[in-house]
Amino acid sequence: MSFKENLDKFDLAARKAGLDRKGKTVPYTSSNGYMHCLLNKEGEFGIRLPKEDQAKFKAKYESGPLMSHGATMRDYVLVPDSLLANTEEIAKWMLISLEHVNSLPPKQ
Repeated sequence: MSFKENLDKFDLAARKAGLDRKGKTVPYTSSNGYMHCLLNKEGEFGIRLPKEDQAKFKAKYESGPLMSHGATMRDYVLVPDSLLANTEEIAKWMLISLEHVNSLPPKQ
């Protein structure tokens, strides 16, 4: 899928989760000083999750880590293209991600 198609899905899922999308070249959501969902320049959608949920997500959706600029994004999972059409399901994971970053110490 194209960056634009994935951006549209990102925005729709974010709205369903009640989240505000930020960023122009690298769209993302954030809270408590932490990014928790993003769309990298390649148009890949990543969600930051706690360790136990990362394993569940990867197994359920046959996914892996999110890569950006050749590096693995710590604590992020890659949302596979097969899941992108299900914005309701993505919105649920985005809320899990929000809860996770809100449980971390706030960044200054």
